[in-house]
Amino acid sequence: MVEAGQAPVGRPIMVKKFGGSSVADVGHIKAVAEHVVAAHRQGHAVVVVVSAMGKTTDSLVALAQEVTDRPDPREMDMLLTAGERISMSLLAIAIRALGVPATSLTGSQSGIITNDFQGGARIVEVRPYRVEDALSEGHVVIIAGFQGVSYRREVTTLGRGGSDTTAVALAAALGAEVCEIYSDVDGIYSADPKRIIGARRLTELSHEEMIEMARAGAKVLAEEAVAYARLKGIALYVRASDGRSGETMVRCHAAAAPSRISAVAIRPDAVLWRYAGGAEVADRVDTWLAAEGVAPLFRVHGAGVDGTLLLARDVADGVGHGFAALLDSGRRLLAEDLLAERRGTLVSIVGTAVGSEASLPRRFAACVRTSCPPNAGAQGGGDCISHGLTLSALVKDGDAEALARALHRDFVEAT
Repeated sequence: MVEAGQAPVGRPIMVKKFGGSSVADVGHIKAVAEHVVAAHRQGHAVVVVVSAMGKTTDSLVALAQEVTDRPDPREMDMLLTAGERISMSLLAIAIRALGVPATSLTGSQSGIITNDFQGGARIVEVRPYRVEDALSEGHVVIIAGFQGVSYRREVTTLGRGGSDTTAVALAAALGAEVCEIYSDVDGIYSADPKRIIGARRLTELSHEEMIEMARAGAKVLAEEAVAYARLKGIALYVRASDGRSGETMVRCHAAAAPSRISAVAIRPDAVLWRYAGGAEVADRVDTWLAAEGVAPLFRVHGAGVDGTLLLARDVADGVGHGFAALLDSGRRLLAEDLLAERRGTLVSIVGTAVGSEASLPRRFAACVRTSCPPNAGAQGGGDCISHGLTLSALVKDGDAEALARALHRDFVEAT
């Protein structure tokens, strides 16, 4: 839970997050410094959250793997947080060189308090006292993203997209008016523009749409960060760090047509488990998920006997035996086939039309059948899953891009 407050600085607070590509080298860092100084001189109290420079995190992981193929999780967190510390220090130096006072702070110095989970901790509280003090003194505050400190005083990292989560949590705790997310793209698109030529930049999205897009594989914003923003009612502005004018606003009540499909997303690391059984088995599965700390991408158990879990591949590989053991222990409650597994690439459409247009599942399934070659194995033709604002198919890896193009043409470009 993030505690919201209002820093007593007398100026509107603005939180800006810059990703690794935006601070990839000294030239990029100087450009970010000029951008931040301009905002400061316009009268804003500016807080900047930075990721590690370019591929620094990947390089640090590779170094650790040269030492051992099973590095200690605690020491990995200590190692990986060094990347953001380099970025924050260099940016503070660059801002000071432009004549504006700046203070850099680590996640722990900023009051980012997390649970004890190494490698993928969650923020439980923010105590931004040092941030408020520096803002009150007229400083720009630069904060290392992706990191915090547990109640046991251990340094932790927040997992993929952790710098986004840092920025949103600080915006909530400081009562910021604006939270801006800068990267190498000028907003959020209806599909990956590198894969689909007809992809359109979306001007506005709801938090719910963005959360489901992230879960389905869109990489511009982290799911947990958007969930925080929804909880605290914070609007996010996704912009390009190179000054391009486009942007996408993600907010609580986006102006969306009730029958639209916003985007097509691809997630290559999906594993689908189907199980049979009634409500009692569903309860057992829910209990197991909670006990194992497993967060499925989707969890569906309808009025019938079949249930579906969709997980990221690394999660499925880590807990597969535990899940099979759970089902085996309840054999008397289940059908003979206790566990069916499918692996492949998840291709999804996301939008308010899912669940509201009765013909949508039939049209979606027809598109899957047409785009994926018949008799292509267990995944050919797809396993269709409807969940919230998302309708997905699990297909063979080689079929995913053709299906995504067809879905985008039929459900996005046609409207």
